[in-house]
Amino acid sequence: MLQIDYLNRVRTLIDDLESKATAEVNAAAETIVQALVAGKQFFISPLGHGNDGDLLHRAGGLVAVQPFRFAFSITDKTGGIERDRPREQEIDPGLEQARCAVRCSRMRAGDCIIVGSVSGRSTAPVSIAIAAGEIGVTTIGITSLEYSSRIEPIHSSGKNLAAACDIVIDNYVPYGDASLEVEGLAEHIVPLSGVATIMVCWMVKTQIVEKLLQRGLQPSYYISANRPDGPEFNKRMQQQFSEQGY
Repeated sequence: MLQIDYLNRVRTLIDDLESKATAEVNAAAETIVQALVAGKQFFISPLGHGNDGDLLHRAGGLVAVQPFRFAFSITDKTGGIERDRPREQEIDPGLEQARCAVRCSRMRAGDCIIVGSVSGRSTAPVSIAIAAGEIGVTTIGITSLEYSSRIEPIHSSGKNLAAACDIVIDNYVPYGDASLEVEGLAEHIVPLSGVATIMVCWMVKTQIVEKLLQRGLQPSYYISANRPDGPEFNKRMQQQFSEQGY
C-alpha cells in the first residue's frame, strides 16, 4: 500500500539524518549552547514547509526558543502613467525589510537564529540570514543541498540559503521535495521537507539539552499545559529561564 511505501521512505530519511547529519546538528547545538550560557538568545524564524509553531511552547520543548517574525504593510498607491516610474536607486525590498526588522528587533550580536528553505531559493529566509549575519548573529540554515544545487538562486545577492548561513544542516530531501514514485504517475508525490525540517530542529534541541546537562546546567523546558500540573510547572520553568537564560 502507498501509505506503507511513504512510511518506508520516511524511514530512509531518518537513516540519512542519523548517518549523515549528526555532525552538523551537533555543531549547531554547541553554538547555541555557548550563546545561551553567555547570555545570548536563540531565535527561530518561519521555516517554510517546516512549521516553526511545532517548536514553540511545546511539551518537552525548550523555553529558550524564541520566535522571530515580522510583517510590513505599506499603502502608497500611484495612478496612471506614474505607476511604473523608476526608483532613484534600485533596492531589494525583501532584503531591506529583513534588515529593518532585524535592526529594530531584540536580536543582538552573538545570538543564534535558525532559518529554513527546502530549495534554498526562497528569498525571505535568505534575506533574514543575510540581515542577521550583518549584525553578528550566528545563522543556522536547514535546507536540501541536493535540491539547491540543481537550481539557480533568485535572491538579489546571488546566494541561496546555504551560502547565506554560517552553519548548514542538510535535511536530505530529494530534488523537488516530492519523494514517492507511483506507477502510473509521471511525477513523484508526497513531500518530505516538513517532517524532515521538524526532525532536524528537534535533533538540535535534544543536543542542546544533552550539552547543558553535560555542563552541569539544568535546561528550562515545558510540559503539556493540559496536564493538571502543567501551568504551574511551566510558570516555574519560565521563571527559571528568565533568571539563568537557558
